[in-house]
Amino acid sequence: MTERDFVPSTYTEKKAEGKSTWKSPSNIALVKYWGKKENQIPANPSISFTLEHCTTTTTLEYRLLDKKAKDFSFDLLFEGKEKESFKPKITTFLSRIEAYLPFLKDYHFKISTSNSFPHSSGIASSASGMSALALCLMDIEKELNSGMKEADYFRKASFLSRLGSGSACRSIYGGLVTWGQHPRIPNSSDLYGLPYSYDLHPVFRNYQDTILLVHKGEKTVSSTAGHNLMHGHWFANSRFEQANANLSRLQEVFKTGDLDSFITIVESEALTLHAMMMSSEPYFILMKPNTLHIIERIWAFRKEQGVPVCFTLDAGANVHLLFPESEKEAVDQFVQNELVAFCQKGQYICDQIGMGPKNG
Repeated sequence: MTERDFVPSTYTEKKAEGKSTWKSPSNIALVKYWGKKENQIPANPSISFTLEHCTTTTTLEYRLLDKKAKDFSFDLLFEGKEKESFKPKITTFLSRIEAYLPFLKDYHFKISTSNSFPHSSGIASSASGMSALALCLMDIEKELNSGMKEADYFRKASFLSRLGSGSACRSIYGGLVTWGQHPRIPNSSDLYGLPYSYDLHPVFRNYQDTILLVHKGEKTVSSTAGHNLMHGHWFANSRFEQANANLSRLQEVFKTGDLDSFITIVESEALTLHAMMMSSEPYFILMKPNTLHIIERIWAFRKEQGVPVCFTLDAGANVHLLFPESEKEAVDQFVQNELVAFCQKGQYICDQIGMGPKNG
């Protein structure tokens, strides 16, 4: 498919007003997306676990205007209060998707949004937030085009989400989700996410993710700025090749349940992501001392106890602790005994692989 396939024909219905609510999850990438081309196109493919409990709930109320507006007309409330600082990002998002949702300036919107996790906690709120908003907007288009098929609805929601936040396109679906063209994944696309529909060993079902909140403040370098530093990066091409190779390796791992290989690939991906940051120009470090303390404790615990627990990192200091559901009791005790001391104010979040967004 191409971008043109997402431009709608004339709408068959009219809608004066209405309301839509979606609860959409964050996700954690196993193979990392780092570096992008124009129009939010990824420089390499990625794959992620969709989470269950770290979610954004967005309610979109809409009212038809007397005439088409010159600019986007919307109010924005975050956790019940007006949030002016969020409005520029929403305006940018609406500008990017206007060609694909031509009704946007026909309505006034009231966007009310809230997170199930602390804001600025290092959880990917842009993924959950933009995917929730895209789904709400797609509900309007579905009202205007009653013949829309469900598969087309979610594919376009993923396409639109990507234009707000790249990783948001993976939050439209549950379980494992890929994004980006890959030779061993038929129908994979740079334009939208795709549910992973291949053999999956039972050990990866209900996989757990305990998120250790090492640092809850704003990042010193934004993800957008970090992505841009991959342009001309000395190691960019090798990194993109590595990501493709690791995604191929993970396909076999998911089939066989080889947790040793899973751990090697996932931890290597996390460290490579941060290596790209530390070797860019200008260079920067998003990990904190306690990030490294946690990693070293994980390695020692795994070696001494034989528990197949591993870590991954997003573009920040917080640590995602990944492990099979069968190891939950042992890992929970490990967190309490050894890791909570390295968390800011002792805070962490227990999550797991989820089923995707929920309507209403």
